[in-house]
Amino acid sequence: MTNEKSRYSESAKGALPPIKNKYDFIIVGAGSAGCVIARRLADTAGVSVLLLEAGGSDAGIESIAEPMQWVHNIGAPHDYFYAYEPTAFINNRVIPVPRGKVLGGSGSINAITWTRGNQADYDGWAAAGNTDWDYNSVLPFFKKIEDWEGGATDFHGAGGPIAIENARNLHFVPAALIEAGRTYGMPVLEDTNGPAPEGVGKMVLNVRDGKRSSPTEYLKPVMDHDNLTILTHAKVLKLKFHDTHCQGLDFELNGEMHTVFADKEVILSAGAIDTPRILMLSGIGDSEELKKLGIKSVINLPGVGKNLQDHPLVAGLCFEANIPLGIRNNNLAGSTALWKSKPELQVPDLMYLPLQVPYLTHEIAQQYDVPENVFCLVPGLVRPKSKGYLKMKTARHDGPLEIQPNFISEPEDLQALVAGVEIGMDLISQPAFKNITKRWIAPKNVIGKKAIEGFIRDALTSYFHPVGTCKMGVGSDAVVDSQLKVHGITGLRVADASVMPTITSANTNAATMMIGEVVSQAIINGL
Repeated sequence: MTNEKSRYSESAKGALPPIKNKYDFIIVGAGSAGCVIARRLADTAGVSVLLLEAGGSDAGIESIAEPMQWVHNIGAPHDYFYAYEPTAFINNRVIPVPRGKVLGGSGSINAITWTRGNQADYDGWAAAGNTDWDYNSVLPFFKKIEDWEGGATDFHGAGGPIAIENARNLHFVPAALIEAGRTYGMPVLEDTNGPAPEGVGKMVLNVRDGKRSSPTEYLKPVMDHDNLTILTHAKVLKLKFHDTHCQGLDFELNGEMHTVFADKEVILSAGAIDTPRILMLSGIGDSEELKKLGIKSVINLPGVGKNLQDHPLVAGLCFEANIPLGIRNNNLAGSTALWKSKPELQVPDLMYLPLQVPYLTHEIAQQYDVPENVFCLVPGLVRPKSKGYLKMKTARHDGPLEIQPNFISEPEDLQALVAGVEIGMDLISQPAFKNITKRWIAPKNVIGKKAIEGFIRDALTSYFHPVGTCKMGVGSDAVVDSQLKVHGITGLRVADASVMPTITSANTNAATMMIGEVVSQAIINGL
């Protein structure tokens, strides 16, 4: 994918573009936020930008382009394929955590679900001291991203880089969820991306002409700009400092070491796992923990790697269909339900996916007789209370990590998921699902709360939405301020899912791209 006119090449295969000693801005990670920032800065006259990506190109990879093929990205060469540490809460199981190692990052390998969450998510960020992150402030940036199939509205944008649309031609399984939700008592939503979605409706997907509309849509128009250099297969090793000013960084490319400097800023957009790793490797983190690893501390920020949050889900409630499931479509789901585990809650904390395929953990699959013609209803918890952490086990840049989300360590989370399973079983008992169900597979249709808890401990896995490990805020556990500048450090920002103080009550890709738009505007305003 070498373009002689541009400063981008598939660096491991083609001739390298010239690598200068100094750029105005260096962006680490061409993921959901990094692509946005690179585009906005490259569109700014008089600014030079270096974008470094550890993975390769997304071009020509069918599992990235085709919405139904997203599951084949898990464990592929363009997946870091991290794993969460086992705990007794989930019967000491290891849960995989796919993360994109490719242009577009995890936005290139996810399930193309475009959901923002609830207005309360962002108002909560602002209430915690993060100025200008309330819903009304971030809504224009969400709209700026979008090219909504229905044109510009109060809640959607048109003409943006990312094409979004409601799921089309629903398979009968997701169609059954919408009807079952209606008869259960859920409102049917025209738009699951409204300010306060509660009910059931079609998924919004980031798709254009049947193909994934990924974060790389931001890069395509500026690939040939002289002021943007994109290097793939570039592994960032550590940041360079003069006192507490970030001067630049060291990276490895094709076996060679390079040092580059930033005249203005380095922006870390390597994601909720690798951004804190790079900070810790560079001496930013809990100074006592770094000392144990032999890393010299630049500044003591004990919040680096803490506050890890993710959405747990139950994989899954599975049922044998009484008719052939036939040709699957969309992203193997197509609709969703957002509901409360308890009526007194202010915001829905449960999200359901109707999957047109079997989706079970290994442990559940071993316990039940699972035929081929199976669909699933998957409940997930989108406002979890449990929080975890990330630690380096060695000081090597490619060394092992201890990644621990502490799923269901808070009893409230377990009880919410128990309610989620019970509500899911009620949904499956509605006529729309009964009409397509031959028999219940997992769990059985008569099961008590204790048995459901046991089922959850074996069935629990992740939505693959790690966030929060470089928390935005004003407290002692915060890593960045509301401008996403690292506390106590000049010349360095973090802009990715790691800055979320609390996880959004939805898939996190849209919010991560919004973060990229917000920080881009802040940077440009400061020039």
